[in-house]
Amino acid sequence: MNPPTTKPLADRIRPRNLDEFVGQAHLVGQGKPIYQAIQQNRVRSMIFWGPPGVGKTTLARIIAAQTDRPYFELSAVSAGKSEIRAIVEQVQAGETRDLFNQNVPQTKQGAVLFLDEIHRFNKAQQDYLLPYVENGTLILIGATTENPSFEVISALLSRSQVYVLEPLSRDEVLIVIRRGAAELRVTLSPEGEDFLADYANGDARQSLNLLEAAAELYAKDTGSLTVDNLKDALQSKHLRYDKAAEEHYNTISAFIKSMRASNVDAALYYLARMVDAGEDPKFIARRMVIFASEDVGMAQPTALVVANEVFRAVETIGYPECVFNLAHGTAYLALAPKDRTAGDAYFEALEDVKAQGNLPIPLNLRNAPTKLMKDLGYGKGYEKYTDEDLLPDKLAGKKYYKK
Repeated sequence: MNPPTTKPLADRIRPRNLDEFVGQAHLVGQGKPIYQAIQQNRVRSMIFWGPPGVGKTTLARIIAAQTDRPYFELSAVSAGKSEIRAIVEQVQAGETRDLFNQNVPQTKQGAVLFLDEIHRFNKAQQDYLLPYVENGTLILIGATTENPSFEVISALLSRSQVYVLEPLSRDEVLIVIRRGAAELRVTLSPEGEDFLADYANGDARQSLNLLEAAAELYAKDTGSLTVDNLKDALQSKHLRYDKAAEEHYNTISAFIKSMRASNVDAALYYLARMVDAGEDPKFIARRMVIFASEDVGMAQPTALVVANEVFRAVETIGYPECVFNLAHGTAYLALAPKDRTAGDAYFEALEDVKAQGNLPIPLNLRNAPTKLMKDLGYGKGYEKYTDEDLLPDKLAGKKYYKK
């Protein structure tokens, strides 16, 4: 095994070009958008939207390297206007070192600014980026695990191309695992590879972190790892909350499932864990709005009103005071009766839409803006209040919503 190093395994084996990059073939495969942008050296601002460990940071670095642009990297969790201002001044002054203290060529094409967790920037901070994106000083590559439609201001969105990155497939994760094992010089059994691939769940960084932890603990003498070694290493890891990794999703899942089970104590506990870890309160409140319709639904329609007001309060007030709003909403939703009828009915109807295609709409329900359409019977016999079956003929009598 290699001697200990402070540089994480995931960083040590990070791909340096598209040939080494694993996954996202719909974006980086030959002829695909990012491949073409690099080949033609026509890179514009973009937003990478996808789960952790799928290559967002790596892809940004490759884009900058293969188009010979200065590269700067910030995290929206800790950075602000001052850090952006420093980068802009450096680029405008034509200095030749980026934030990694590497020599970079002079360029008139704009420097790449990779902004991780861009959804953490507030509106004012995002507004500050706009003029530099517009005039070409910066080519912004933002990364987010959240829907950019909600978290990125429209002005930035309109100047950026949004690319959706997918979780890595099992085979893609295995490629990364084998590279990691080779870097560590450890032997990993097929069963160990399978365990790591299952554990990764599409997030290559998760599998590499566990592989590295197990190698440090168990492979120093033998140079090999077993499934039991991996399991023991996993159990020995202390509980931590990483807003960009697995515990983020585990905790929100536990929060939702506790409310669904009407277990108000568990729901408040998981809420407290998220708040204490600094989770974005809008992320929590948004899930509550969804829960109000998906799980409470018709059993207590006012739940949606309460959840929306919690979201509005969180948006207006922020931490620390908005914890009262979050706690109020959590207790209300957990204690509310549950009814998933409306959502279940929709998805049943959606199955018919996908299976049957665009069935002809009954003539009496069709719009009749012209005389010809009226002569053809469009809208004929339409009554506002009727017990008549209004579904297409092929679905007549079908019941989706079951009280």
